[in-house]
Amino acid sequence: MNLISTLAGSMMEGFFPAGWDLAKIDACVDDDPGTISKRQKWWHKEYQPTSCNSQSDFDMMLGHEIALCIKQTRDEGRQLVMILPVGPMGMYRWAVYFLSCWNVSADHVHGFNMDEWSDAEGNTLSHNDPGSFQYSMQKAFYGPLGSLTVPVKQRCFATRRTLHTYDKRIGELKEKGAKMAVVYGIGRVCHIAFWEPHFAAEYDTDTAWKDATHRFGARLHPLTIEQNAITSFKSRTTLVPCYANTIGPKIFLAADYCIGGADGTFGRGMMWQGLSLWMSLRHMPTRWIPSTYMTSMPGKLFYLEELAGPLVADCN
Repeated sequence: MNLISTLAGSMMEGFFPAGWDLAKIDACVDDDPGTISKRQKWWHKEYQPTSCNSQSDFDMMLGHEIALCIKQTRDEGRQLVMILPVGPMGMYRWAVYFLSCWNVSADHVHGFNMDEWSDAEGNTLSHNDPGSFQYSMQKAFYGPLGSLTVPVKQRCFATRRTLHTYDKRIGELKEKGAKMAVVYGIGRVCHIAFWEPHFAAEYDTDTAWKDATHRFGARLHPLTIEQNAITSFKSRTTLVPCYANTIGPKIFLAADYCIGGADGTFGRGMMWQGLSLWMSLRHMPTRWIPSTYMTSMPGKLFYLEELAGPLVADCN
Protein backbone atom coordinates (compact mmCIF):
# COMPACT_ATOMS: atom_id res chain seq x y z
CA MET A 1 0.00 0.00 0.00
CA ASN A 2 1.46 3.36 -1.05
CA LEU A 3 0.60 6.66 -2.70
CA ILE A 4 0.37 5.20 -6.18
CA SER A 5 -1.96 2.37 -5.17
CA THR A 6 -4.27 4.69 -3.19
CA LEU A 7 -4.17 7.77 -5.46
CA ALA A 8 -7.49 7.25 -7.28
CA GLY A 9 -10.28 9.26 -5.65
CA SER A 10 -7.97 10.88 -3.12
CA MET A 11 -7.29 14.59 -2.68
CA MET A 12 -3.86 13.97 -4.22
CA GLU A 13 -5.34 12.95 -7.55
CA GLY A 14 -4.51 15.70 -10.05
CA PHE A 15 -2.15 17.35 -7.57
CA PHE A 16 1.14 16.43 -9.21
CA PRO A 17 2.30 17.90 -12.54
CA ALA A 18 0.44 16.23 -15.40
CA GLY A 19 3.62 15.00 -17.07
CA TRP A 20 4.87 13.10 -14.02
CA ASP A 21 4.89 9.31 -14.28
CA LEU A 22 4.91 8.48 -10.57
CA ALA A 23 5.94 4.87 -11.09
CA LYS A 24 8.87 5.95 -13.25
CA ILE A 25 9.82 8.58 -10.68
CA ASP A 26 9.77 6.04 -7.86
CA ALA A 27 11.97 3.74 -9.94
CA CYS A 28 14.65 6.46 -9.99
CA VAL A 29 15.44 5.63 -6.36
CA ASP A 30 17.96 2.86 -5.70
CA ASP A 31 17.93 0.98 -2.40
CA ASP A 32 21.72 1.35 -2.31
CA PRO A 33 22.60 4.99 -1.50
CA GLY A 34 26.11 4.42 -2.81
CA THR A 35 24.87 4.20 -6.39
CA ILE A 36 23.43 7.71 -6.51
CA SER A 37 26.50 9.11 -8.28
CA LYS A 38 26.58 6.33 -10.89
CA ARG A 39 27.03 8.03 -14.23
CA GLN A 40 24.08 8.06 -16.63
CA LYS A 41 24.46 8.07 -20.40
CA TRP A 42 22.91 11.53 -20.79
CA TRP A 43 25.21 13.26 -18.29
CA HIS A 44 27.79 15.69 -19.58
CA LYS A 45 31.26 14.18 -19.34
CA GLU A 46 32.31 17.00 -17.00
CA TYR A 47 29.23 16.82 -14.74
CA GLN A 48 30.05 15.46 -11.31
CA PRO A 49 27.88 14.87 -8.21
CA THR A 50 29.94 15.47 -5.07
CA SER A 51 28.97 14.02 -1.70
CA CYS A 52 29.30 16.04 1.52
CA ASN A 53 29.32 14.36 4.93
CA SER A 54 27.84 17.23 6.93
CA GLN A 55 26.09 20.56 6.59
CA SER A 56 29.28 22.40 7.50
CA ASP A 57 31.19 20.49 4.81
CA PHE A 58 28.48 21.26 2.30
CA ASP A 59 28.50 24.99 3.01
CA MET A 60 32.29 25.17 2.86
CA MET A 61 32.70 23.07 -0.31
CA LEU A 62 29.97 24.90 -2.21
CA GLY A 63 31.32 28.26 -1.06
CA HIS A 64 34.83 27.29 -2.14
CA GLU A 65 33.56 26.33 -5.60
CA ILE A 66 31.87 29.72 -6.01
CA ALA A 67 34.94 31.60 -4.78
CA LEU A 68 37.22 29.54 -7.00
CA CYS A 69 35.12 30.34 -10.06
CA ILE A 70 35.41 34.04 -9.22
CA LYS A 71 39.16 33.77 -8.66
CA GLN A 72 39.85 31.77 -11.83
CA THR A 73 38.01 34.21 -14.09
CA ARG A 74 39.80 37.13 -12.45
CA ASP A 75 43.15 35.41 -13.04
CA GLU A 76 42.13 34.87 -16.68
CA GLY A 77 41.15 38.51 -17.10
CA ARG A 78 37.56 37.58 -17.94
CA GLN A 79 34.24 39.01 -16.84
CA LEU A 80 31.99 36.56 -14.99
CA VAL A 81 28.22 36.28 -15.25
CA MET A 82 26.89 34.55 -12.14
CA ILE A 83 23.27 33.45 -11.86
CA LEU A 84 22.69 33.34 -8.11
CA PRO A 85 20.07 31.68 -5.88
CA VAL A 86 18.66 32.39 -2.46
CA GLY A 87 18.54 28.80 -1.28
CA PRO A 88 20.84 27.24 -0.43
CA MET A 89 22.47 30.11 1.44
CA GLY A 90 25.15 28.84 3.83
CA MET A 91 27.79 28.75 1.11
CA TYR A 92 27.90 32.54 0.72
CA ARG A 93 29.63 32.97 4.10
CA TRP A 94 32.40 30.66 2.92
CA ALA A 95 32.64 32.28 -0.51
CA VAL A 96 33.22 35.58 1.31
CA TYR A 97 35.79 33.91 3.58
CA PHE A 98 37.87 32.48 0.73
CA LEU A 99 37.76 35.62 -1.40
CA SER A 100 38.78 37.68 1.61
CA CYS A 101 41.66 35.30 2.48
CA TRP A 102 42.88 35.41 -1.12
CA ASN A 103 42.22 39.17 -1.36
CA VAL A 104 40.39 38.57 -4.62
CA SER A 105 38.07 41.32 -5.80
CA ALA A 106 34.72 40.44 -7.34
CA ASP A 107 34.52 43.66 -9.34
CA HIS A 108 34.52 41.61 -12.58
CA VAL A 109 31.41 39.70 -11.48
CA HIS A 110 27.94 40.48 -12.83
CA GLY A 111 25.40 39.00 -10.43
CA PHE A 112 21.93 38.07 -11.67
CA ASN A 113 19.55 36.77 -9.02
CA MET A 114 17.50 34.01 -10.57
CA ASP A 115 14.15 34.75 -8.94
CA GLU A 116 12.15 36.82 -6.46
CA TRP A 117 8.80 36.59 -4.68
CA SER A 118 6.02 38.52 -6.44
CA ASP A 119 2.30 38.98 -6.87
CA ALA A 120 0.40 37.80 -9.95
CA GLU A 121 1.49 40.92 -11.89
CA GLY A 122 5.18 40.53 -11.08
CA ASN A 123 5.39 43.25 -8.44
CA THR A 124 8.02 42.26 -5.87
CA LEU A 125 8.69 42.70 -2.17
CA SER A 126 10.58 45.79 -1.08
CA HIS A 127 14.37 45.43 -1.19
CA ASN A 128 14.51 45.90 2.59
CA ASP A 129 11.85 43.28 3.38
CA PRO A 130 13.59 40.39 5.24
CA GLY A 131 11.71 37.92 3.06
CA SER A 132 13.02 39.38 -0.19
CA PHE A 133 15.88 37.76 -2.04
CA GLN A 134 17.51 41.13 -2.70
CA TYR A 135 17.69 41.75 1.05
CA SER A 136 19.06 38.24 1.61
CA MET A 137 21.81 38.64 -1.00
CA GLN A 138 22.93 41.95 0.43
CA LYS A 139 23.06 40.48 3.93
CA ALA A 140 24.74 37.18 3.00
CA PHE A 141 27.11 38.05 0.16
CA TYR A 142 27.35 41.55 -1.27
CA GLY A 143 27.56 43.31 2.08
CA PRO A 144 30.08 41.04 3.84
CA LEU A 145 32.48 41.21 0.85
CA GLY A 146 33.14 44.83 1.76
CA SER A 147 35.66 46.53 -0.53
CA LEU A 148 35.97 43.32 -2.59
CA THR A 149 32.28 43.24 -3.46
CA VAL A 150 30.43 43.20 -6.75
CA PRO A 151 29.78 46.80 -7.90
CA VAL A 152 26.21 47.91 -7.29
CA LYS A 153 25.64 48.61 -10.99
CA GLN A 154 26.55 44.97 -11.73
CA ARG A 155 23.94 43.47 -9.38
CA CYS A 156 20.66 42.56 -11.04
CA PHE A 157 17.54 41.36 -9.28
CA ALA A 158 14.44 39.68 -10.68
CA THR A 159 12.14 42.69 -10.43
CA ARG A 160 9.58 43.87 -12.93
CA ARG A 161 11.98 46.65 -13.91
CA THR A 162 15.00 44.44 -14.56
CA LEU A 163 14.21 40.75 -15.15
CA HIS A 164 13.21 41.16 -18.80
CA THR A 165 16.64 42.71 -19.54
CA TYR A 166 18.64 39.70 -18.31
CA ASP A 167 18.80 37.87 -21.64
CA LYS A 168 20.14 40.88 -23.53
CA ARG A 169 22.61 41.88 -20.81
CA ILE A 170 23.98 38.37 -20.47
CA GLY A 171 24.22 37.96 -24.24
CA GLU A 172 26.23 41.16 -24.57
CA LEU A 173 28.62 40.09 -21.80
CA LYS A 174 29.14 36.65 -23.33
CA GLU A 175 29.83 38.21 -26.72
CA LYS A 176 32.67 40.09 -25.04
CA GLY A 177 34.14 36.85 -23.68
CA ALA A 178 32.49 36.58 -20.28
CA LYS A 179 32.14 33.18 -18.66
CA MET A 180 28.69 32.24 -17.37
CA ALA A 181 28.20 30.21 -14.20
CA VAL A 182 24.82 29.15 -12.83
CA VAL A 183 24.60 28.50 -9.10
CA TYR A 184 21.40 26.65 -8.25
CA GLY A 185 19.38 24.64 -5.78
CA ILE A 186 16.83 21.96 -6.59
CA GLY A 187 13.21 22.50 -5.58
CA ARG A 188 10.90 19.94 -4.03
CA VAL A 189 9.17 19.70 -7.42
CA CYS A 190 12.56 19.82 -9.14
CA HIS A 191 12.31 23.40 -10.28
CA ILE A 192 15.38 25.45 -11.17
CA ALA A 193 14.92 29.01 -9.96
CA PHE A 194 11.11 29.15 -9.77
CA TRP A 195 10.67 27.59 -13.21
CA GLU A 196 8.03 25.07 -12.20
CA PRO A 197 7.38 21.67 -13.85
CA HIS A 198 3.74 22.43 -14.71
CA PHE A 199 4.88 25.20 -17.09
CA ALA A 200 5.80 22.36 -19.48
CA ALA A 201 2.15 21.98 -20.49
CA GLU A 202 2.19 25.44 -22.08
CA TYR A 203 4.83 24.50 -24.68
CA ASP A 204 4.32 22.28 -27.70
CA THR A 205 7.99 21.32 -27.99
CA ASP A 206 11.12 21.10 -25.88
CA THR A 207 12.68 23.67 -28.20
CA ALA A 208 9.98 26.21 -27.42
CA TRP A 209 10.31 25.49 -23.69
CA LYS A 210 14.08 25.97 -23.84
CA ASP A 211 13.67 29.33 -25.56
CA ALA A 212 11.75 30.90 -22.64
CA THR A 213 13.86 33.60 -20.98
CA HIS A 214 11.77 34.56 -17.94
CA ARG A 215 8.33 34.84 -16.41
CA PHE A 216 6.67 37.53 -14.29
CA GLY A 217 4.19 36.41 -11.65
CA ALA A 218 4.83 32.70 -12.19
CA ARG A 219 2.18 30.49 -10.53
CA LEU A 220 3.97 28.34 -7.98
CA HIS A 221 3.13 24.72 -7.26
CA PRO A 222 1.68 24.00 -3.79
CA LEU A 223 4.70 21.84 -2.95
CA THR A 224 6.94 24.84 -3.66
CA ILE A 225 4.86 26.97 -1.32
CA GLU A 226 5.07 24.42 1.47
CA GLN A 227 8.79 23.76 0.89
CA ASN A 228 9.49 27.44 1.43
CA ALA A 229 7.11 27.69 4.38
CA ILE A 230 9.20 25.03 6.09
CA THR A 231 12.67 26.19 5.00
CA SER A 232 12.36 29.99 4.90
CA PHE A 233 9.25 31.08 6.82
CA LYS A 234 9.48 28.95 9.99
CA SER A 235 6.39 26.89 8.99
CA ARG A 236 4.14 29.95 8.59
CA THR A 237 2.56 29.11 5.24
CA THR A 238 0.44 32.25 5.30
CA LEU A 239 3.56 34.40 4.82
CA VAL A 240 4.63 32.74 1.54
CA PRO A 241 3.62 34.48 -1.71
CA CYS A 242 1.92 32.28 -4.30
CA TYR A 243 3.81 33.82 -7.23
CA ALA A 244 7.37 34.66 -8.17
CA ASN A 245 9.41 36.25 -10.94
CA THR A 246 11.89 33.80 -12.40
CA ILE A 247 14.46 33.23 -15.11
CA GLY A 248 13.62 30.57 -17.69
CA PRO A 249 15.48 27.70 -19.36
CA LYS A 250 17.11 29.88 -22.01
CA ILE A 251 19.12 31.46 -19.22
CA PHE A 252 19.78 28.61 -16.79
CA LEU A 253 20.67 26.20 -19.62
CA ALA A 254 23.17 28.63 -21.18
CA ALA A 255 25.81 28.07 -18.51
CA ASP A 256 29.45 27.35 -19.22
CA TYR A 257 29.65 25.86 -15.73
CA CYS A 258 27.05 24.94 -13.11
CA ILE A 259 27.44 24.82 -9.34
CA GLY A 260 24.53 23.04 -7.68
CA GLY A 261 23.62 22.35 -4.09
CA ALA A 262 21.18 20.02 -2.32
CA ASP A 263 21.08 20.17 1.48
CA GLY A 264 17.40 19.59 2.24
CA THR A 265 17.55 17.71 5.54
CA PHE A 266 15.98 18.55 8.89
CA GLY A 267 17.86 16.26 11.28
CA ARG A 268 16.59 13.21 13.17
CA GLY A 269 16.35 11.36 9.85
CA MET A 270 13.85 13.79 8.33
CA MET A 271 14.31 15.40 4.92
CA TRP A 272 12.44 16.98 2.04
CA GLN A 273 14.89 16.70 -0.87
CA GLY A 274 15.95 13.06 -1.14
CA LEU A 275 13.50 12.07 -3.87
CA SER A 276 14.09 15.35 -5.72
CA LEU A 277 17.83 14.60 -5.79
CA TRP A 278 17.34 11.07 -7.14
CA MET A 279 14.90 12.35 -9.77
CA SER A 280 17.35 15.02 -10.89
CA LEU A 281 20.17 12.52 -11.33
CA ARG A 282 18.37 9.43 -12.60
CA HIS A 283 15.42 10.60 -14.70
CA MET A 284 16.18 11.30 -18.33
CA PRO A 285 16.00 15.03 -19.15
CA THR A 286 12.43 16.24 -19.56
CA ARG A 287 10.81 19.66 -19.39
CA TRP A 288 8.39 18.20 -16.84
CA ILE A 289 11.32 17.86 -14.41
CA PRO A 290 13.48 20.96 -15.05
CA SER A 291 16.37 19.92 -12.79
CA THR A 292 17.04 16.86 -14.97
CA TYR A 293 18.57 19.17 -17.58
CA MET A 294 21.33 20.35 -15.24
CA THR A 295 23.15 17.03 -15.67
CA SER A 296 23.66 17.87 -19.36
CA MET A 297 26.11 20.69 -18.57
CA PRO A 298 29.62 20.75 -17.04
CA GLY A 299 29.79 21.40 -13.34
CA LYS A 300 29.42 19.95 -9.85
CA LEU A 301 26.38 19.16 -7.75
CA PHE A 302 27.19 19.14 -4.05
CA TYR A 303 24.75 17.15 -1.95
CA LEU A 304 24.44 15.98 1.64
CA GLU A 305 25.23 12.28 1.81
CA GLU A 306 22.14 11.70 3.97
CA LEU A 307 19.88 12.64 1.05
CA ALA A 308 20.95 9.51 -0.83
CA GLY A 309 19.05 7.45 1.70
CA PRO A 310 18.10 4.73 1.82
CA LEU A 311 14.73 6.42 1.26
CA VAL A 312 12.55 4.12 3.35
CA ALA A 313 9.85 4.63 5.96
CA ASP A 314 11.15 5.81 9.31
CA CYS A 315 8.43 7.20 11.55
CA ASN A 316 9.34 10.38 13.42
